[in-house]
Amino acid sequence: MIDHVILNVKDLTESRRFYERAFAPLGYGVVWNLPKWVGFGPPGKAGFWIALREPRHTGVHVALRCEDGATVDRFYAAAMEAGGRDNGTPGIREHYGTNYYSAFVFDPDGNNIEAVCRKGGV
Repeated sequence: MIDHVILNVKDLTESRRFYERAFAPLGYGVVWNLPKWVGFGPPGKAGFWIALREPRHTGVHVALRCEDGATVDRFYAAAMEAGGRDNGTPGIREHYGTNYYSAFVFDPDGNNIEAVCRKGGV
């Protein structure tokens, strides 16, 4: 349904550094690098963009699908090492479903970035 998402950020260099590290376990890297825009995704498809422009976004929630719980765990660890702030350690979220395994981190602008596997912690 969604082709791409764009978040406006206050510091393109800081946000790029964060997302490069946080997205590495998901197999996402920089696909496009423009003076005020950076697009991330699997090779050839930038589906997640950051842009140096106003108004800056904060408090946005973006959930990224993962194939297994181990990838969720790696995303969380990488995002925290990249300077993210904890908003929910990896685990089952029974209030979303018995197989909903996810982790939440705040990016440098305060956006809630989630990695989720709907197969449980498998």
